[in-house]
Amino acid sequence: MLLPAKAEVARHLRHYRVWERAMLASPDDRRVRATFEDSGYTLCVLMGKRCAREAADAAERYLRTNLVTYLREQGTGRPHVGVVPGRTRRRPAKDRRSRAGA
Repeated sequence: MLLPAKAEVARHLRHYRVWERAMLASPDDRRVRATFEDSGYTLCVLMGKRCAREAADAAERYLRTNLVTYLREQGTGRPHVGVVPGRTRRRPAKDRRSRAGA
């Protein structure tokens, strides 16, 4: 799982909060609402969440903690390096020939 730089997350979270306040102050303004929704979408993409509110919460947790703690809280644990279950070793090139027309 790749995570963005904390500075980028902080910048986008601030942007989201500014437009959230603006949207709550004038909910009928289409430009404000569109910009708020765009900032929420960007935060969703950065944090890998489907909902802007979840993405904002995840961004706040990410900024508050270190990487290991954040990954544990997300339930992903540490990324495992090594053998992927169900994968086999590659066969030598002579065994990988197509059997079409055989």
